[in-house]
Amino acid sequence: QVQLVESGGGLVQPGGSLRLSCAASGISTSAYELGWYRQVPGKQRELVATITRGGSTDYGDSVKGRFTISSDNAKDTVYLQMNSLRAEDTGIYCCYAGIYAVEYKPYWGRGTQVTVSS
Repeated sequence: QVQLVESGGGLVQPGGSLRLSCAASGISTSAYELGWYRQVPGKQRELVATITRGGSTDYGDSVKGRFTISSDNAKDTVYLQMNSLRAEDTGIYCCYAGIYAVEYKPYWGRGTQVTVSS
C-alpha cells in the first residue's frame, strides 16, 4: 500500500519562503515519479511540480523560477522549496506519486495547507 505523508505547510507572508516534504512508503518499483499538486476550492487541481527518479523535472507555469522540486531517492522523499510566495499560491498542496507498473496509477497524500497572507 503506497502512503504519502506531507509536512511543512503553514502561514507565510507574501515574498516569504516555505519548504514542503513528502515521505513515500510502500513503493515496490523504481518506475515512478513524485511531485506536488495544488488544490484551491472551486478550481481544478493544478500541477505544481514533478520529478522522476532520474531527476527530470516539470513545473506549472505559475511557479517556474520561484519553486524548486528535489528528491532523495534513497529515502523516497520529495521536497518543494517555495520562494517569493504570492497570495495566489495559497492552497492545499498534495503530494503525488505516479507509479508505472503494469499500468499507470496515481496516488495522493492528504495534503498540507499553505496560506500566503499578510
